[in-house]
Amino acid sequence: MNLVTPDTGLLFWMVIIFGLLFFILAKFGFPIITSMVEKRNAAIDKSLKDAEEVEAMMVAAMKEHDEMIAEVRRAQSEILKEATEAKNTIIRKAREEARAESDKILSEARVQIAAEKESALRDIRKEVAVLAVSVSEKILREQLSSEAARKEYLDRLIDEAGSISTDIKPEEKVN
Repeated sequence: MNLVTPDTGLLFWMVIIFGLLFFILAKFGFPIITSMVEKRNAAIDKSLKDAEEVEAMMVAAMKEHDEMIAEVRRAQSEILKEATEAKNTIIRKAREEARAESDKILSEARVQIAAEKESALRDIRKEVAVLAVSVSEKILREQLSSEAARKEYLDRLIDEAGSISTDIKPEEKVN
């Protein structure tokens, strides 16, 4: 038997076995194989369709994400602007209050200084008056050391008091 050139009997049986095998596969195997291939194709098509839907959803999500980021940035910018304005307002109010408080303190200090100055002047006048009275008293004691000088001084005071009372009108004397 030569394997390179088969015999006609062997060739006949090989064709019959191949036909029988082909018939069995065509009757039972090919429908199962083709249905499996079709199911696989359907699964692949469904997966592709799902992948496209997921990709579209991802694109929409990315777009929404970008919009959210832009909105957050706008809100952040607005909040920072409001915070800056609030800070400036607070600083301005604090300055105004400090200025008003310093003006008030300065005004009170001026009033207090004027009052203390007036009090000091009163005290000085009082001291000067006390000193003047004291000096006058000492001078009068020296001048009125004798009895005759005292009498003469009293007479002069009485005469001056009499001249003052004659200068006063009768309505003024009632008072």
